[in-house]
Amino acid sequence: MSKGEATRQAILDKATAVASRDGLGGLTIGKLADELELSKSGLFAHFGSKESLQVAVLENAAARFVEIVVKPALRAPRGEARLQSIFDHWAEWPKKSRLPGGCVFVAAAAELDDQPGPARELLVKQQRDFLGLLATTAKGAVGEGQFRKDLDVEQLAHDFYSVMLGFHHAYRLLKDPRAEARARRAFAALLDAARRPN
Repeated sequence: MSKGEATRQAILDKATAVASRDGLGGLTIGKLADELELSKSGLFAHFGSKESLQVAVLENAAARFVEIVVKPALRAPRGEARLQSIFDHWAEWPKKSRLPGGCVFVAAAAELDDQPGPARELLVKQQRDFLGLLATTAKGAVGEGQFRKDLDVEQLAHDFYSVMLGFHHAYRLLKDPRAEARARRAFAALLDAARRPN
């Protein structure tokens, strides 16, 4: 990695942390320059605009999510074990991401839902891609004979995602010490309902 690439990555890591705390709208080149003790012109040279910075932050957060959640989970055997592995790694995301304000994607979803533009378009694509991964993983469990043949895998992906949004809300906002245990029970019920009848 060149010095310029290393500097850009350091800026992005700081920007992602700031966005997790202040939202994408609260992330400005001026504020970031102050936090990093860099010149505004130097930061502007890397990103060109606030909009480009927001897109880069979402890309950076997604790369971190893939490293922490997706890649380790995909090492599990195809089918139900892989779906469980996604859950297990995703449950660790709030701790392992080391983002002071919690999940950038959850915050950005609330912030960008009515704001058209490149950041919203990217976030929608990221979320749809991830829901697609969940559905494909569930389809693999159907193919392995672990889940019912008539299972609506897209509904399972939706319900799985909903469990994790509830977990994030309980863990971050409510500070509920039972947040993970409750999410695990809800996810176990989803898996149980998806399995083939004995």
